[in-house]
Amino acid sequence: MAVTQSTALKVSPREPAGSRQARRLRREGHVLGVVYGGGEDPVSFQVPAPALRAALADTGAVLDLDIEGGASGPVVVKELVRHPLTGNAVHIDFLRVRLDEKIQSTVALELTGTEEAPGVVEGGVLEHVTRELAIEALPNDIPDALSYDVSTMQIGDTAMLEALRPPATIILLDDPETVLATLTPPRLQVEDEEEIEEETEVVGAGEAGEDAEVAAQDAADAEPADEPSE
Repeated sequence: MAVTQSTALKVSPREPAGSRQARRLRREGHVLGVVYGGGEDPVSFQVPAPALRAALADTGAVLDLDIEGGASGPVVVKELVRHPLTGNAVHIDFLRVRLDEKIQSTVALELTGTEEAPGVVEGGVLEHVTRELAIEALPNDIPDALSYDVSTMQIGDTAMLEALRPPATIILLDDPETVLATLTPPRLQVEDEEEIEEETEVVGAGEAGEDAEVAAQDAADAEPADEPSE
């Protein structure tokens, strides 16, 4: 769903002073970041983690960044780094944007109708292959996510990007043949078929060996005995 208004986020500028200070600020509950782009110099900042978390949860693509003692304006998240164990944000990069100029961004792809798909009801395995899509749109037209309905997929079906119909304000940038999802037969059934094929190959090989032995014996019996030499 596209966002029509931005959420304000107030941050404090900071002078980069090495990893020791960065660790101290993070221990005190701050997230460090940099805003750049828009023809201006990059600005390093710090922001309380709860404030950033609330702002990101309350908005879609665009934030109204207010730098204490400096300029403010619309930005989008360029990169968000999270702690590998806790999942908490530890660093964020913002990109300055103009609301009347299109930008390229990445959005999540969600699958809907997963429980209703006939292939799933029959026991098939639905695999969500592509989870993010590259798009181009005006900042305020960038949605939180795009969705694709898989409720009609049968076993053996493959859903490709060309079947996705985004809003007219969004341009998809990925290859139209990008696979979004697949619906394959039940894994147990596939394993059983593979085992049957292997057993058939072994039996066939055994029978072929027995046939060769019988043929060799028959040939030996049919050969005339050597005549005694004079």
